[in-house]
Amino acid sequence: MHGQSFFRHLSFGWALLVVCFIFTMSPFYVIGHKNPDTDAICSAIGHAALLRATGEEPNAIAARCGEVSQRTAWVLERAAMAEPPLITDVRTTAGMICHPQVIKVSVSDTFLTAYRRMLAAQIRCVPVEDEQGDLCGILRYFDLLKLLLPEDTEGINVRTVHVSLAKLADTLQAQSLGATFPSPEFEEDLILLVGASSQATVEKRLKLAVQEGNVGQFLVICGDRPIVQRHAIDRGVRALLVTGENPVSGEILALAARKGVVLLRCHQDTASASTLIRCSRTVRHVMQSTFETVGPAEPVSRLRKRMASINQDLFPVMDPASGKMVGVLTKSDFVDPLRVRLALVDHNEYAQAVTGIEEAEITEVIDHHRLAGDLVSREPIRYLNEPVGSTSTLVARKYLYRQVAPEVGVAICLCAGIISDTLCLSSPTTTALDREMLAWLAGPAGIEPQQFGAEFFGVGSLIVTGAPEEILNADRKGFTEGGFQVSISQVEELGLHGFAARRQELEAALRQLVVEQHYDLAVLAVTDIVGHHSLVLAIGQEAILSKMPFERLDETLFDAPGVVSRKKQLFPAVCDALHHAK
Repeated sequence: MHGQSFFRHLSFGWALLVVCFIFTMSPFYVIGHKNPDTDAICSAIGHAALLRATGEEPNAIAARCGEVSQRTAWVLERAAMAEPPLITDVRTTAGMICHPQVIKVSVSDTFLTAYRRMLAAQIRCVPVEDEQGDLCGILRYFDLLKLLLPEDTEGINVRTVHVSLAKLADTLQAQSLGATFPSPEFEEDLILLVGASSQATVEKRLKLAVQEGNVGQFLVICGDRPIVQRHAIDRGVRALLVTGENPVSGEILALAARKGVVLLRCHQDTASASTLIRCSRTVRHVMQSTFETVGPAEPVSRLRKRMASINQDLFPVMDPASGKMVGVLTKSDFVDPLRVRLALVDHNEYAQAVTGIEEAEITEVIDHHRLAGDLVSREPIRYLNEPVGSTSTLVARKYLYRQVAPEVGVAICLCAGIISDTLCLSSPTTTALDREMLAWLAGPAGIEPQQFGAEFFGVGSLIVTGAPEEILNADRKGFTEGGFQVSISQVEELGLHGFAARRQELEAALRQLVVEQHYDLAVLAVTDIVGHHSLVLAIGQEAILSKMPFERLDETLFDAPGVVSRKKQLFPAVCDALHHAK
């Protein structure tokens, strides 16, 4: 009965899509790297669609952990595909594993009501809500005992019950025969007197109550004993309970009416009725009004530590927007919670993956980059890694091998992934398989690759129109190499003419990135995909910059003719500089 609210960064429309299956299994996402490029987005869309089509993962959802670039947005519009939902954290949260069908009680519920509800659900703790439906307390099973067993067991206190006469009557299913009593919300102290002793003894106790001035609080309980009934009413008790469904004479009824005594009749015997009276007390008197709550977005890994030392059995999960309870958690829910299930595409390094990847369950990886070595899994997984130009190429081949025809929109996306990563098959990373898959996909996609590529790369110049942070993060990957922390960003343009006007602010943004992320080297490559030429802006340790194998134009700018591929040209050059900088 695990339920899930959802990630705070997921768009509303996609949240509605997920609701239809979210209560039956953990979410399954196909997701690319941070700062996703077109290949990361499109290969995720393609692979998620294939998993759904083959039935391997009927609920697979393509997702992203970064913003969609202008060119990728153009592809999605061309393919009539919605943007994948943005997911920035895949840690299991309280909202994902909480129990949404909450067994709860009201502050005005009686012991008997709460006890039966908890017994039927086989639970030992329930939340308590007030009349407006707002959470106001926690009720434990053992707290209920305080309603039956008073703390003070000496003197008159052991016989005093703070209770509503209306709820007492309801609990006993008693018939009202005399004066009316207040509303169920009105509670009062009643002193119980079981009229099972001799008539003289009962009379003696009632006279003493008159002398002490509290006879008006007495509730006398007796069966078919008209003399005791008359004595009680004559002395002015608060109420008389006739047990065993015994008859009540007209004389007694008339006397009770004149004296204003509440007269009740129940079917239980005197002993049973005496016990059930305490069961009519309300839970407001014993609930815990001080307690801890959690938010639906709080990671379970953090909650596990925070709640370990708290003496509380049940943790309400509260929606911060509405202030209402959306579910509950127990400490046992923290032991081995469900984990978000992921298929990673276009990356295999934790440094590039969505936040919380260490706590997720990775089931598959499809990638065309180097192996980083820090990816771990609990169980064996499917792992596809080949030296091709695009992850979309590998996804397309899976369609071909499965003899599944991709839908038009999916085919367009996969074509775009191949075209973008191989610079329309002109990059040195391009392989025969890239060419074969692009040719195969072009048919169902209904495109001509060269024309599509020209339109794709012709979509807006990021260097001209983008903010510095947008330019750096449009296609940026972080690496750890030889103990150095490195960031490499790349922007592909139709010419380099827009770079000079933006150089100063780009360099400032690059320096800020180094400071904030503690990089040893941060690089921005502005690549002319037509002239196969890159300008490389680099900020970092001089020992590394001095070893860069490109012509150094000034302190931070390098000329790299023929360099278009980050994976096959730029990254190896940076690694070589790092190696020689030691």
